[in-house]
Amino acid sequence: MEQKLLSLLASEEYTPSNVPELLSQMGLRPNQQQVLQSLLKSLVKQGKIVRTKGNRYIVAKEADLIPGVIQITRGGRGFVQPDEAGIGEISIPESATDTAMHGDRVLVRLDVRPQGLRKPGPQEQSGSVVRVLERKRTRFVGTLQRSKTFLHVVPDDPRLPGAVYVPEPRDVGRKPNAGDKVVVEITAWESKKTAPEGEIVEVLGPPDAEGVDMLSVLRHYDLPLSFPKNTLNEAQTIAKSRADNQPGADECKGRVDCRSHDVITIDPDDAKDFDDAICIEKHGHDQWRLWVHIADVSHYVRPGSPLDVEARKRGNSTYLVDRVIPMLPEALSNELCSLKPNIDRLTKCVEFVMSKEGHVVSSKFYAAVIHSKRRFTYQEAFTTLQRPPQGDIEQMLHDAHALAQKVRHLRFRNGSLDLDFPENKIRLDDQGRVLRIERMENDASHQLIEEFMLLANEAVAGRLMALNRPSVYRIHEAPKEKKLNDYREDVLSHRIPCGNLNHRPEVQKLLSKLDTLPIGPALKIGFLRSLMRARYAVEPLGHYGLAKTKYTHFTSPIRRYADLVVHRALFEKTQLDGNTAKQIADHITATEKNSADAERDSKDVKLYAFLKAQLASKKPQQYAALVTDVRNFGFFVDVPELGMSGGVPLSAIPDDFYMFDPASGQLIGRHTRRVIRLGDNVVVQIYKVDSVKKQVDFQLVLQRGETPRPRKPERGERSERRHRDRAEIKSAPPRKPGHGHKHARKKRR
Repeated sequence: MEQKLLSLLASEEYTPSNVPELLSQMGLRPNQQQVLQSLLKSLVKQGKIVRTKGNRYIVAKEADLIPGVIQITRGGRGFVQPDEAGIGEISIPESATDTAMHGDRVLVRLDVRPQGLRKPGPQEQSGSVVRVLERKRTRFVGTLQRSKTFLHVVPDDPRLPGAVYVPEPRDVGRKPNAGDKVVVEITAWESKKTAPEGEIVEVLGPPDAEGVDMLSVLRHYDLPLSFPKNTLNEAQTIAKSRADNQPGADECKGRVDCRSHDVITIDPDDAKDFDDAICIEKHGHDQWRLWVHIADVSHYVRPGSPLDVEARKRGNSTYLVDRVIPMLPEALSNELCSLKPNIDRLTKCVEFVMSKEGHVVSSKFYAAVIHSKRRFTYQEAFTTLQRPPQGDIEQMLHDAHALAQKVRHLRFRNGSLDLDFPENKIRLDDQGRVLRIERMENDASHQLIEEFMLLANEAVAGRLMALNRPSVYRIHEAPKEKKLNDYREDVLSHRIPCGNLNHRPEVQKLLSKLDTLPIGPALKIGFLRSLMRARYAVEPLGHYGLAKTKYTHFTSPIRRYADLVVHRALFEKTQLDGNTAKQIADHITATEKNSADAERDSKDVKLYAFLKAQLASKKPQQYAALVTDVRNFGFFVDVPELGMSGGVPLSAIPDDFYMFDPASGQLIGRHTRRVIRLGDNVVVQIYKVDSVKKQVDFQLVLQRGETPRPRKPERGERSERRHRDRAEIKSAPPRKPGHGHKHARKKRR
């Protein structure tokens, strides 16, 4: 009935009709009116059709109405990813977001402007929210504020409404005090002209009380602390039925036996869920055989089972700074599925024949059983690669490294972009305070595993496309032409040659050039901001950053539901239908974004406490920083040692009064003539921490003996102009900081 109804509404002869008229036009019986009304209501909620005045129905797209999911920035702007592929992202001004909140499904009316005689060019699609179709969440964490007449909660997330008015809380365990962290549920928000109303459903406690910081993150992102009982029971039943916590002989039948191979794993030192392993050996005179083994989670987690339902709901594991919220119970994720050394494990394998130059000659896919010979940490693998090999396994590691580097060279030659930045890992002490911050470089040991996993992901995507089976693909769409052009203008303003960035070779040439310039890292961050976010989709649209036309996620089924879906699509007879695959793709895209935000915030709350302690001690640490943006109210810096960004307001530059020159994008000291420009290396210390606004300001530190750098006059500029007094520039609040580095355990390509 749904398809018949949509076809009718989309036909050229159709005129807007009400329910009785639709009943007649579709040839339905009067007793089917309730079914029709229910279907209409469902389609309206999905945003596929719209009910107009007079209770008449039309296709939403006919009225330039597009359903999709809205992402709200910290500045208040919205960006809607339409449900329908190929439409492209829609920008929503802050004034046109209505009552939509971050992650909601909304209906957007496109702004359609008259073209006239103008030539069509790259333009950003814009629109306005006309209806909230579905709230992603209604509960949020915030700080309780009390005035003489009312209570209100200020959400921790700056992307949410400024205040939620609440009555005195009841049945929440204890009476909250002003300043406490609480969980509030929004019960009504009719218009953006009025504040939302809600009620307090949980009191977390004072923000500086032990454990409240991380509990706030868990509640805000709706991350579960435990598994449902039926899920745990199923996992324990599966584990107990296997002697010695390994598969039985009957489970190994029909699988390719790779237990005699020198299979190894390489993972972080604190990892327990080893979901990938490799082996390599000579094949003939000038070829290699490469085995990429991936944990066979699909053997244990069957579609529709309690384990599967919960894994799909979670979408992925979440790696917070002090704990892991796993997708699967530990009996599977850390034990039966984890490819531990010296024990039998079931895998799905991609076996490659590789040329000595690093080209894929052939590939095949099958179920296997392995017995890993050794577990390497990244540090151990890197150390091994720096010295002559000792024994067969270390020799294999050296051979694998040599092949991986050839594969990597070919990947970049084929157009892949080098967008890697070092990551930071925060180590905590027993009290949950920051002990140290470690810099994680993308060294040869990481590259070895990364290149082989990329090969497997690409090969599996190609196989699924050849089989024409519904599945989930990992896609990274090309950036908008306008964003690339704007970025190019920014690069040219710094007198750096830059070609047409819509041509990939020019992008590669620019990124290589930036690696050689002091200003390069700052401009490279700007390029990353111009890119689209990778996501999951049922259409194999390819991966822009990796320059791959065929790409999916296959190599981490312990921690990503997408990979589990792909395993089933490739190896099992029962296939997904297209609608279910799309629902899964949309859902796991959302859960991945939710986890990434939670991981970032868990890091930030610990860093905020760490930096506040420095302020309280009156002996703040000094950090090397890179100037990434310059404005009339100060400048912004990226602090690699902390893995975070922040602002340096004019009031935090102690040596002079600084003026902003918009022509050159520089801050210039009135008396010292010191110049602060994009790409400068400076030293900063903490100046201000605002945990509520999630904002950090730094102070410029002048080094002993530092000589201010004189400003070079622009061409044609008269010398007396340099000494002319200018009107004092008023300081504006610093921009909310971004976060330059992800800190998830593995890359989310």
